Amino acid sequence: MAEAKAFFTDTSVCIGCKACEVACKEWNQLTGDPPSFLADSYDNTGKLDAANWRHVKFLEPDARLTASTTIGDGQAWLMMSDVCKHCKEASCAEVCPTNAIVRTEFDTVFIQQSVCNGCRNCISACPYGVIGFDNRTGTVHKCTFCYDRLQNDLTPACAKACPTQSIQFGNLTDMQGAADRRLAQLRQSGHVSAQLYGRDESVYGGLNAFFLLMDRPEVYGLPTGASAALPSRNNLGGYLGVLVAAALSVIGGLIAIRRRRELPAGEPVTEPEEAPRPAAPTGAGGD
Repeated sequence: MAEAKAFFTDTSVCIGCKACEVACKEWNQLTGDPPSFLADSYDNTGKLDAANWRHVKFLEPDARLTASTTIGDGQAWLMMSDVCKHCKEASCAEVCPTNAIVRTEFDTVFIQQSVCNGCRNCISACPYGVIGFDNRTGTVHKCTFCYDRLQNDLTPACAKACPTQSIQFGNLTDMQGAADRRLAQLRQSGHVSAQLYGRDESVYGGLNAFFLLMDRPEVYGLPTGASAALPSRNNLGGYLGVLVAAALSVIGGLIAIRRRRELPAGEPVTEPEEAPRPAAPTGAGGD
C-alpha cells in the first residue's frame, strides 16, 4: 500500500484568492452553483456541496473573534480553504449501505460513483457538511483528494495552484512534522491562539486534511470537544431503544396469535364488557 497522503492547510498565510477553488473546478470539471448574491463578505461559494469541493471561508471580525492576527487598530479576516477532512474514523463510510465509500491506498476517503445508490445517509452522517447530492447523476459527491492525480504521482490541483503554500500536500508524517514546526514558529512570535486541528487523534481519529488555525475551532465552524463524536456513537442509546421496542412488539404479537389459536374452533372472540357508567348527578332539590 502507498504511504498515507495528507493536506496541511496553514490558515495564517491564506489570502483568500480562491485559486484552489478554481483549480479544483477546472480539474474535476465541476460547474459550480448558479451565481447568487449571498450578502456574505467576499464569499460567493457559500458552502461545500456536490459542485463545490473547495470553499474559501471569509470570517469577518466581530465581538466574538479573538484572533491574534490584526492590522492597524482592527482585526484581519480569518480565512480558511475548507475541504473534505478525509477522517480516519469516517462516519460517512460507516453508514453507507452499499460500501460505496472506501479508503484508498493513499488512506483517503473516496466515493465510488458506480456503487453509490444515492441514499444520502452519508450527508446526514458527515459532521463537516462536505458531501452533496447531484440530481443529474443521482449520486453524492465530495473531494476525491484528486485520486486520479495521486495515481499518477501528481500533486492535487488545489495544492498545486495555491500561491502562498497555505495548502501543502505530501506524506502524512511529513505534513505533521511541517505543521508542528509552523505552530512552534507562530507561538514563538506571540500568536498564542494558534493551534492545530485534526493533527492528532482527538478529532475523528485524526484527519488526513488538517489545519493550523489562528483561533478556536468553533470560530471556523469546526466541531470539537463533546460535539466531535461519531454520529453512530451519539445515537447508540436511541438505536437500542428502537430495538427493544421492536422486540417487545414482536413478542406481544406472538402472544396474541397464540391465544387466538388456543380458542375452541368456531367460538367467537368475546370483547370485554364495558363497566357501567355512573348516573349523572341530580341537582339539589330535584324531583
